[in-house]
Amino acid sequence: MRYVEAPEEFTSPGLCLFLAGGISDCPDWQKTTTAALDDLDVTVFNPRRNHFPVHDPNAEAAQVAWEYRHLRRADLVMFWFPDSPTSHQPIALYELGMAAASQATDLIVGADLGYVRRTNVVAQLEHACPGLHVHATFADTIEACRTAIRTAR
Repeated sequence: MRYVEAPEEFTSPGLCLFLAGGISDCPDWQKTTTAALDDLDVTVFNPRRNHFPVHDPNAEAAQVAWEYRHLRRADLVMFWFPDSPTSHQPIALYELGMAAASQATDLIVGADLGYVRRTNVVAQLEHACPGLHVHATFADTIEACRTAIRTAR
């Protein structure tokens, strides 16, 4: 596995996976996912930075631009919506809507049973991507991601 964390750029060939989903007020599920995929031949794009420069007025726009480029570069996108009492994860919902509408990449989607917008995620995807299963546990979402990576190309 190769690991690319924002704001590092990546343009090399090969299978790429973007870790999309909650960051603010959410557990670091990206770290666990990366560890669970470390034996596979894939490049993982992680938008969660170890140190985000919150005092830099240009940092947010640069982050959004990085995510936009790398979401489009990815062959697979894993969305995870963890149960968070303080975050509905609106940016991740927006990104899921864009990805579902474009159908340009393969999606793996999971939403914790306690995630406040889970019912809406399931209902929206039934229309946008009929047949796409929304996993209810983090473990099932990671396993689906591993399967997608092993069977890609």
